[in-house]
Amino acid sequence: MFGISVFLGEDLNEETEQFICQMNENGFKGIFSSLHIPEDDTSRYRQRLEVLGNLANKLKMELMVDISGEALHKIGLSFDRPAELLATGITGLRMDYAIENQVMAELSQHLKVALNASTITDKDVSELKMHQANFQNMEAWHNYYPRPETGLAKEIVTQKNQWLKELGFRVMAFVPGNQKLRGPLFKGLPTLEKHRNGHPLAAAIELVRECAVEDIYLGDPQIDARTMKQFKDYLTEETILLHAEPVQESSYFSLILGTHENRFDPARDAVRSADARFREPTEIIPAGALPRTKGSITIDNQKYGRYMGEIQLPLVDLPRDEKVNVVGQVIAEDLPLINSCSQAGQKFRIKLV
Repeated sequence: MFGISVFLGEDLNEETEQFICQMNENGFKGIFSSLHIPEDDTSRYRQRLEVLGNLANKLKMELMVDISGEALHKIGLSFDRPAELLATGITGLRMDYAIENQVMAELSQHLKVALNASTITDKDVSELKMHQANFQNMEAWHNYYPRPETGLAKEIVTQKNQWLKELGFRVMAFVPGNQKLRGPLFKGLPTLEKHRNGHPLAAAIELVRECAVEDIYLGDPQIDARTMKQFKDYLTEETILLHAEPVQESSYFSLILGTHENRFDPARDAVRSADARFREPTEIIPAGALPRTKGSITIDNQKYGRYMGEIQLPLVDLPRDEKVNVVGQVIAEDLPLINSCSQAGQKFRIKLV
C-alpha cells in the first residue's frame, strides 16, 4: 500500500484536502499523521484529528497515527478506550518506544498497531506473544529522519526487514517528497539516507524490490504534479513515466515517444525496448556518433543492419557508436527512474517534457 503524510500543526485547508483527494484518486490508500511533535501546539489537535479522520473515512483510506501515551492523554483520548480512538477515524497507531508491550498487545485486539521496525527485538516479540497479541493486526514501521546524515543504510534496513518478514510482520518505510517539505529543517523525510534528495518514486520502487518493504508512505506533505502523475501511472498501470527532450533537433525523436517494455531477457548495460525494431519500418540515417551517457535515449541506425530501429536507454555510460543515434535525453529529475526500468518486462513510457 502507498500512503501520504498529513501533519496537524495547522488546520486542514482546502489545498491540503484537495491534495489528499488527488492522491487517493491516484492510488494512495493510507494517511500517516503524528500526535507528538514537540515544536507544535497540541491544543487543537483533537479537532484537527477528527476532521482528518472523517475525510479518511469518506475516502476509505487508512489513518495511522504516531502517538505516545502522554500526547494521547492531552487530547482527551486513552489506550484504555480503543472505541473512542476508532471513533475519531484512526485505524491504527504507530507506538512510541516507551509504550509497554502489554499495552500494544491489548490494543492489537481492536486496531492496527505499528511497532518501530528499526528497534524491535526478539524480547519484544516474545513478550507480545506472551500477552497474546493479535499479530494479524501488527506491523513494523520504520522512522523518517529529518536531519541530513541520520537516515538509515540500505543494507541494515534490508537485513532487518528480512527478519521481520520471517516473523510475519508487514514492513513499511518512508520516502521523501519533492515539493512541500516538512519543517523545521525542510531537508526531506526519508527512511534511507541515500533517498534524501532523490526521486520519490524511484526510492519507493527500490524499497519494494530490494529492501523487503511492502508499504510506502511519503514522509513530506507534498509532491509536485509531474511526480504525482508518475506515481499514478505506476500504481494503476505498472508503467514508469519518463520525461525527455530531443537531442540536436533529431528528426527521429518522435519514434521513441510512447509506451515500451523492457525485454524479458534484460541486458546488463541498457534498457531495451522489446518491440521497437519490429514496428513500422523507418529508414534511420546515421546522424553522427554522440556520447551515450546514462539518460540518453538511442535508436540504432541502418549501419546496425537488422537491429535498425532498436531503442535503448543506457544504464551506464557507453562509448560513441556510429551505428547508434542519440535522439533524446531523460531530464535530470527522472534519471533515478532509469534503473527502475531495468527489471525484466517492466513497462515504461517516454513523454516529451
